Amino acid sequence: METLVVDHPLVAHKLTTLRDVRTDSPTFRRLADELVTLLAYEATRDVRVSEVTVETPLTPTRGVRLSRPAPLVVPILRAGLGMLDGMVRLLPTAEVGFLGMIRNEETLAASTYATRLPEDLSGRQCYVLDPMLATGGTLAAAIQYLFDRGAVDVTAICLLAAPEGLAHLAATFENSGHPIRVVTAGLDERLNENGYILPGLGDAGDRLYGVV
Repeated sequence: METLVVDHPLVAHKLTTLRDVRTDSPTFRRLADELVTLLAYEATRDVRVSEVTVETPLTPTRGVRLSRPAPLVVPILRAGLGMLDGMVRLLPTAEVGFLGMIRNEETLAASTYATRLPEDLSGRQCYVLDPMLATGGTLAAAIQYLFDRGAVDVTAICLLAAPEGLAHLAATFENSGHPIRVVTAGLDERLNENGYILPGLGDAGDRLYGVV
């Protein structure tokens, strides 16, 4: 498994404002959207392309276009929805599927409550959007779900990650044989006793959409 913590001053600036408890929901949504586009730029460095020939106004030339099948972007509901626009802005031809997953706050185990994905993902590159990689249970379950449907390459884009979550993913997929990457704006110190990232930024879903 490969982990990339994006080191860029704009990423650090936006992440700092997201962390600030005084940042209101509209500002949080806008900054998360902008931050995801910056992360997506790094996350798509290995997106598959095919060589093509095009006519410029002067002469033919070689270039590349995204290969088929199109990449699949999968936000994990509900907080992952706040990352979707920023991702498809950079990758507008991607298809979008949805996974609804929830973490039991007592056991920290993840369960799936909704899916909207193609049945057959054979050969697909998938980009999973999950703001917080904390214990890793939710993201591991989502990645396994995609592999079970035939996906061969999964990149997770997270605003923040904890060492415990990365270790859980690495152990879970150690022998999977599939490339897995995690691209994040920050690797924080640890989890607290409730499984939240420290210093973190709070509950991403609540800060995006309010407490429900």
